[in-house]
Order: sequence, then C-alpha cells, then structure tokens
Amino acid sequence: MSSVSDFVRPNLTFATAAGHRAGEDRFALLAAIGRTGSISAAAKEVGLSYKGAWDAVNALNNLFPKRLVEAKPGGRKGGGAIVTDEGRRVLALHARLSDRLSTVLDELRAVMADDAGVAAATRSLLWSPIMKTSARNAYHGTVGQVRHGAVNSEVTVELAPETTLTAIVTRHSAEEMGLKPGLDIYALVKANMPILTVAETPGRTTAGNELTGTVISLETGAVNSEVVLDIGGGKTLTAIVTNVSAEALEIAPGKRMTALIQASQIILALG
Repeated sequence: MSSVSDFVRPNLTFATAAGHRAGEDRFALLAAIGRTGSISAAAKEVGLSYKGAWDAVNALNNLFPKRLVEAKPGGRKGGGAIVTDEGRRVLALHARLSDRLSTVLDELRAVMADDAGVAAATRSLLWSPIMKTSARNAYHGTVGQVRHGAVNSEVTVELAPETTLTAIVTRHSAEEMGLKPGLDIYALVKANMPILTVAETPGRTTAGNELTGTVISLETGAVNSEVVLDIGGGKTLTAIVTNVSAEALEIAPGKRMTALIQASQIILALG
C-alpha cells in the first residue's frame, strides 16, 4: 500500500483562476537562467528543449505583471538572458513559500499517519481535478475601462503601457465578476483565434484588436505553423496558421506582422 509520502510532496505552483500555472519546472528554469545568463544553457541544465524553454519564458512574462526574464534570441548557441529584479523577487518569494509549504506538509504527514480518515480525505482533496484551459495566450493585466450596454459590456485590459486588449462579455458576466477600472484580471486567447496580416497592409477590418509585433519564432509542422510575435511590453502572442498562409505571407523571424483578434474571442478570468 502506498505511504503518505507517495502522494503528498511539496510542490508549489502559482495558478490563475483560468488554470494557467507556473510550477516548479518553470521556477527551476528561471533560477537556471539567473545562473547561466542563457536560455539555451538553462534549458540543458533543467532538461528542456530549447523551444520548450522559450515557451516557458514567454508564458512567465505573460502571466506576471512585469517581465521576469529579458532575453535576446540568438539561436541555440547564441543570445543572452537575464533575470530581472522582478524575477529575482518572484524567485525569492517562491523559495520562502516552498520552505513554509514543506513545514506544513511535514505536520500534515504526522496527522495523516495517526488518522486514516484524515489520510483518505486528504488523498481525495489532493487528487481532485484541477481546472485547465487550452488557451495558449494567457495575459495578466488591469481593467482600464468598462462600458456597459443593454446586453454586452466592452472591457479594455491594459497588458502593458503600450499594449491593450478589448474584450466583449455579457453584461451579466461583467457585473458578476465585479469588473471595474484597476482590477487585476487575466485575458485568454486561443492560438487559433488571431488572424495574421502583414503589418503595413492590415486593411479595414471589424476586429476589435490589432496587435502589431515582430516575429520572433516560426515552427512549421505537417499542416500548420506556430508563429510567436513580440507585441511589446515584454509580452508575446502565439498564433497558429496554415503552412500555405505562412508561405503566402512570407512569415519569417524579424518580419512585422499584425494579429487581428475579435473582441468576442477573448475570455476574461479573475485571479
């Protein structure tokens, strides 16, 4: 029979209400970047692929109010990266909370060892499903303005000083969530939602959001391509396009592109 220690281990994870998480693996990567000054070197140290490490860095920078890592892509053998002051503060907080968590779990193990009922209840609680979302883009931001209509509400979310998103939600949802200026919030955008166009010629569209940025990576699959844009303020946006579209638009690292996103396609969540 499994012992208590088989299923109760200290593993601190920062999570949003939408299920996006920054767990031990990402904090280990963050610490490794601080030691090595390189994303590629840090990836090798923690056992991640180069792309996986970049995805983790982009996710961390998107999820926290300020960027945790400043990096310059330079290929697998080039480029550099530093952990920002904010990143060091987050690492220090993670270390302190992890230490406290270990102490609490040691106390819990002692109680569970003496009480089978508590052990069973704890196992059920710890193994309960955790809400997850398939949205690739998850941004931490602040509510800027809320304009209520008869049925829907228009909400602007400030991701960075130069970067905002506009979302349309039902008025009932806006009121139920208590949306108001200054409120911390998360904006979720699935990678298949943005439509990419060449930055210089987006044309007239009905999209509520036009985010212009620079392509920092392009990964081509059998049918689709994954495009990552640097949209400013330490934020990135991931979009999935067909290979045919990627070739037609001549998408490549360094090219300026505009992502068009309908306001109704953005999901808002409270932390």
